[in-house]
Amino acid sequence: MKIWIGGRIVNEGEATVSVSDHGVLYGDGVFEGMRVIHGRVFRIERHLARLAFGAKALHLQLPHTLAEIRQLTEDTVRAFGEKEAYIRLVVTRGVGPLGVDPTTCPTPTLYCIVGGIKLFTEEQRERGLDMITSSYRRPNADVLDVRVKSLNYLGSVLAKLEARQRQADEALLLNSNGHIAEASVANIFALRGRELLTPPASDGCLEGINRGVVLELAPQLGLVPIERSIGRADLFAADEVFLTGSGAGIVAVRGLDGRVLGDGKRGPMTARLAEMHRALAGSEGTSLF
Repeated sequence: MKIWIGGRIVNEGEATVSVSDHGVLYGDGVFEGMRVIHGRVFRIERHLARLAFGAKALHLQLPHTLAEIRQLTEDTVRAFGEKEAYIRLVVTRGVGPLGVDPTTCPTPTLYCIVGGIKLFTEEQRERGLDMITSSYRRPNADVLDVRVKSLNYLGSVLAKLEARQRQADEALLLNSNGHIAEASVANIFALRGRELLTPPASDGCLEGINRGVVLELAPQLGLVPIERSIGRADLFAADEVFLTGSGAGIVAVRGLDGRVLGDGKRGPMTARLAEMHRALAGSEGTSLF
């Protein structure tokens, strides 16, 4: 693992963040998770644009320009030296006195972590994930707008914990209307015939970068991508169900709450989209090695 912090790239044991940082104390900040595939940072421009959007929504001034942030991110990837990696780019409100008031923090903190990540095993990817419907709900946008990728991920943490305690791989989160929002840290798709359904952002899902890639790629396979409200019944009636995310990639779901989804295994369209996604990632952007 390599970390850019305070203007230099260091090893994990050398990187420190103050206990008075409001990112630590109150979850006040934003982040982006990006993948390095074939030595290229996939869709870094879109990730940085979303970082800027989130920071602006929180009235958080980025301490560097987007061009500078891109450069330090790529420098850290090169220092890590692996063509397959995960990037966690974090901007916090910065160090300040105790108390939630963000105006007491004069200087934001930025750091960039590059290392390995393995959310699911190859066996899980091959057979598909087992999910449960979480008892936790995604908040409405007037409570917490999940389009802002903030450091407050407690809802996702608790949903994931609930899934693991129930011997499942992942959790499905509904919103207050009972519509599907997303998984704990991934977007969800359901294939019915030629229609590829996914919840809209208004139902409480992050506008994922890889979600957007699937919406772009689907027509090449003759699929019709549709963003609309869906419920658990849509998953039970689906031919294939899969998740997308920077950490997860594209991974099939084989069961929900003890019921088999589709054929109970990774479907052909899911596998094909995963291949196309990886091929695209290997051809876009700047090669860093």
